[in-house]
Amino acid sequence: MHRPEETPSASAAQTHARANQFLLLRQRRFAPFFWTQFSGAVNDNLLKFAFTVMVTYQLSVSWLPPAMAGLVIGALFILPFLLFSATSGQLADKYEKARMIRFVKNLEIAIMLVAVGGFVAGHVPALLLCTFLMGLHSTLFGPVKYAYLPQVLGERELTGGNGMVEMGTFAAILLGNLAGGLLVALPGMGHTAVAVACVAAALLGRAVAQFIPPAPATDPGLAINWNPFSETWRNLRLAHQSVVVFRSLLGISWMWFFGAVFLSQFPSLSKEVLHGNEQVASLLLLVFSVGIGTGSLLCERLSRRHVEIGLVPLGAIGMSVFAIDLYFALAQLPHAEIMGLGAFLAQGAHWRVLLDLALLSLFAGLYSVPMYALIQMRSLPTHRARIIAANNILNALFMIASSLIAGALLGAGCTVPQIFLFTGVANALVACGIFMLVPEYLLRFVAWVLSHCVYRFRVRGEENLPTTGAAILVCNHVSYVDAVLLMAASPRPICFLMDHRIFRVPVLGALFRLAKAIPVASQKEDPVTYEAAFERAAQVLRAGDLLAIFPEGGITHDGRLQEFKGGIMKILERARADGVQAPVIPMALSNLWGSYFSRIERGRAMVRPLRRGLHSRVGLNVGRPLAPHAVWPESLRAQVAELLAA
Repeated sequence: MHRPEETPSASAAQTHARANQFLLLRQRRFAPFFWTQFSGAVNDNLLKFAFTVMVTYQLSVSWLPPAMAGLVIGALFILPFLLFSATSGQLADKYEKARMIRFVKNLEIAIMLVAVGGFVAGHVPALLLCTFLMGLHSTLFGPVKYAYLPQVLGERELTGGNGMVEMGTFAAILLGNLAGGLLVALPGMGHTAVAVACVAAALLGRAVAQFIPPAPATDPGLAINWNPFSETWRNLRLAHQSVVVFRSLLGISWMWFFGAVFLSQFPSLSKEVLHGNEQVASLLLLVFSVGIGTGSLLCERLSRRHVEIGLVPLGAIGMSVFAIDLYFALAQLPHAEIMGLGAFLAQGAHWRVLLDLALLSLFAGLYSVPMYALIQMRSLPTHRARIIAANNILNALFMIASSLIAGALLGAGCTVPQIFLFTGVANALVACGIFMLVPEYLLRFVAWVLSHCVYRFRVRGEENLPTTGAAILVCNHVSYVDAVLLMAASPRPICFLMDHRIFRVPVLGALFRLAKAIPVASQKEDPVTYEAAFERAAQVLRAGDLLAIFPEGGITHDGRLQEFKGGIMKILERARADGVQAPVIPMALSNLWGSYFSRIERGRAMVRPLRRGLHSRVGLNVGRPLAPHAVWPESLRAQVAELLAA
């Protein structure tokens, strides 16, 4: 069932037509928030990596051997996500979000002041405590971060905003690790330099957070349940109410599983397989981070600035292809002595490894950003932060599972390349499972491929497509793929009322059945199917969703706009009887006549694939919404004809 969404800010509405994701950095509603989260992520990784280097190379701690240091520090950082995510989600829904962010940044300053003593004195227990508390800091910030974005960004900005945040997060991870490693190694002053840098980053983040504009609480009357176990279970059940949202949470958690496998194995990969030194390990992290950031930023361009979940299958395919190819690239490397960065880059075989790593991480960015945006858009606003909290819990569990499984595989004698092969194959199986369970991902992928690779598809008037509420989309019928192109144009799912004969077309018929399109026949031909179709159409509108019809009753045989039948009036009458005043959106597909999927060849389609060449231009013109009481078949046909001529 469609869930109501809050109205985007006025500035979002005014700028969405020409803005892009980088211009958000000039706007107060986004820029202070972005730099606040960036500074926090830098500080997390600066603290963790510097502390790990200290314990591994500089301090001698009998009860924390170097081999266990990274594992213990990572586990302490993740533990708060399991213990406190449920509580943090409630707090983010209950309180104004800018206030919550400033509270979290104040907490970060206090933690870093404790860390100063730990670094200067080399006091390991104090730094372990700070690691745990910084995990708590990130646990509190996560739900606020992802619940804040849809309150201040419009639908057309949400993918770009999430892409910027994802890019910023991985850039911060890279910067924090590099800074931590360099500062802690400074002779005679490394520990002090790290302490000063941590406090400075915290103070800078708090200063920037002061400029974040207010974002009202979405559920101020919420009574906090302080029991993390019962609240965690309640959050997971809440997320499960929407199948698409819950399975998207699982999909994101799987991406963190996938990424954690690679990130955790970089040191071993560098030393044992690539025979490189610490600089080579840093290069692998750099390439992975740049790939994720690039993929995240590409999402906005590839999605036409909508929430385009059709990119998710594309991302999953790329992740598997290049993870598997990475195995074969690594398997061909000969044994060698440990080499520096220059010697490593001088060997051509290593460039294939870097390319595979860059591309699999790029596709991981394409995979994750649309899922985050979908969860934000489809979640009930009053419960959004709690659903994000449930996502954080699942992410932590999947990351822990990745460590355990990778450890078990290594213990069983598997090599690092074999673990990458296992992960790539497992990713393909998991992705297939998700896309079969949630066909919307697969359908949107087909629509994305058709509108980007088969045709050059341009939409005009897309601002007339409603982002919330019930509506009836009315379009001319030119080809067998009209419905697929309408899917590509709309950021929301559409339920189609379609001629029952189109379901007999191979492949396309299966696709429309997967999309749960409604078959309709004439009343004389099949009265049962006729009545059932209008009942299902009424259910779609009652649920507040989009219904699309082709009122000509079939695909044109001559390319001309046919007369509109009276079915639209029956749909509107049923809607009025149900108390639904659904606007009617006239639409016109142009330049499709004569394409491979139209009936130009003596009433037949799909007989001359290259008749129009490759990547031919087609378009969709979307008219302004019409009030239901002002709609008649003749006037509606005139509106569509006018759009065709535009």
